[in-house]
Amino acid sequence: MKKYDALYIFVGITKDDALNANLEKALAEITRLGGTVLATESLGKRAFSRPMKKRDHGVYVKARFEIDPACIAELVKRYKLVEEVFRVQILAVSEKLEHKLANERAARQARIASQQAKLDPQVAQPAESVTEA
Repeated sequence: MKKYDALYIFVGITKDDALNANLEKALAEITRLGGTVLATESLGKRAFSRPMKKRDHGVYVKARFEIDPACIAELVKRYKLVEEVFRVQILAVSEKLEHKLANERAARQARIASQQAKLDPQVAQPAESVTEA
């Protein structure tokens, strides 16, 4: 099993209920082929840079899933038959790159926290309680 990221574009959707139904239909294709969906994230409605098939905007949804690499070609063929999916792009996730990016993100956050502590020492130390006499 290998991890993949997929970017789906749905068009002609006006309600969130319709989006959820279409997304479930698209993700069902992954489970039919023996894969598991790990996470989904709606990126919202966005305009296309140029009209495609007389459409000028769509709802973008990102999903991460695990599936056997041999099933990807079959998955792409099935998405061509699903009318609700306007476009789909599937990319393999590099585990080494993901680990490296996570380490860089943690180091960056630690560096920012230390810089903030140097600039404002009161943030790093708890404030003393002041009582009036």
